[in-house]
This record gives sequence, structure tokens and C-alpha cells, in this order.
Amino acid sequence: MTRPAGLEWEGEAEDAGASRAAAELRELKAHQIGEAITVGNEFSEIRVSRVETRNGARLLIEAPKSGQWVALCPLEVEALTWQNAQTFSAMIGHPFGPLFEEDV
Repeated sequence: MTRPAGLEWEGEAEDAGASRAAAELRELKAHQIGEAITVGNEFSEIRVSRVETRNGARLLIEAPKSGQWVALCPLEVEALTWQNAQTFSAMIGHPFGPLFEEDV
């Protein structure tokens, strides 16, 4: 059964995006090298693992409680070392959003 053109449900785009993200995460985890490392404290817990992609190694960082994750290339991980405490405070102060407002 097909649905009529132009008929959508509320949240359909978000569902599709979540499905693509879940598939991408499964693919990354399928190429994990070694065991993941879990680091946590009273505020947060993350799991870090190395994954191989067609573009080289990435560091997969997952936050199991929130379901958020990111795969960073070596240059992106190095860029973290260029930051100061104020940058991280700003990131923590605006969770789940960009640090800078995007130009529209």
C-alpha cells in the first residue's frame, strides 16, 4: 500500500533522520577496533572506541544516557586541544545545539 503524495505525519522528517543516524552508528560499530573504553563521573558517562571508515580511523564517542554520539577524525580530536575552559563551558551551557548561531 502506498500513501498519497504529499501526505506526511508530524515528526516524519525527524523519524527518518533518526533512522539514518541509527544505521550510520550500527555501521561504525561494525568496524570497531578493540574494546570500547567507558569513562564517567556523577554528571556524565561516555564510551569511546576506535572505528575504521573508508576515510580512515575515527574516534567514536557515545553518550549512552542521551543516545548522542559523534565520530571525530584525528584533526577534529586535535582541535579539542586548542580550546580553553571557556569554550567547553559555552558548549556545556548550550547542550544539543551549535556553539554559534548558524547564518540563515
